[in-house]
Amino acid sequence: MTSTATRPRGARARAAIAAKTLRTDRWWIAPLITVIGLSAWVAYATVRVFMHKWYWVDQYHYLTPFYSPCVTERCVESASHFGRFLPGWWIIPDAALTLPFLLLFRLTCYYYRKAYYRSFWLSPPACAVPDGHKEYSGETRFPLLGQNLHRYFFYAAAIISLINTWDAILAFHSPQGFGFGLGNIILLFNVVMLWAYTISCHSCRHIIGGRLKHFSKHPVRYKAWTFVSALNVRHMQLAWITLGTLALTDFYVMALAAGWFSDLRFIN
Repeated sequence: MTSTATRPRGARARAAIAAKTLRTDRWWIAPLITVIGLSAWVAYATVRVFMHKWYWVDQYHYLTPFYSPCVTERCVESASHFGRFLPGWWIIPDAALTLPFLLLFRLTCYYYRKAYYRSFWLSPPACAVPDGHKEYSGETRFPLLGQNLHRYFFYAAAIISLINTWDAILAFHSPQGFGFGLGNIILLFNVVMLWAYTISCHSCRHIIGGRLKHFSKHPVRYKAWTFVSALNVRHMQLAWITLGTLALTDFYVMALAAGWFSDLRFIN
């Protein structure tokens, strides 16, 4: 309730309502689904990252994005496109150079902030529902102050997307030369979705169209900004889609590497 001293002249006091919210719809479903979805994905990804196996299909050069680039001494030599220079301790992920930056890129993403603020921190859990905390300081204190580094993690994510693209290109390989199978489709689709999510980022949109006073003097940047803006509208959907494509790609490569089934080949 606004105090008399700070309330604008002529404004009425908020009605004394005992209930926390007057919403009668199932507003709690969305944050609950978010908790379940993100928790399940994090659990799966964590297990896979520390399994240290079933990440490479040598016959077709399929490499799961969870292990790209593979840079520890534990990595299979043929899967280590950038060398093996980190110790093979179990606590070190085989893709230790990329996973931390990808995690930070997603944690500081504007959509993911909204998602986990509302679902895990209940701050607030939904519109017209009170915050689960007594005080609110925004993102002005540590560690939330680090959310402002999102624009820099975007650069790292763009470089990592280039690496994933290179992995998808190398996968067009077979014992007879050029090859094409279901695994290639999955890898390519994952890369396309990762690029769509990455460039639909708010930071990317600002980098392309920011600091311009006249779009008419920069037609190329204006075209790029228009394209990125159209993707930006779908940033939330792309955030969830890429979680799905990453898990699907990793599971498919794992299944092939473990010998659970064979790749469906179209050419070689």
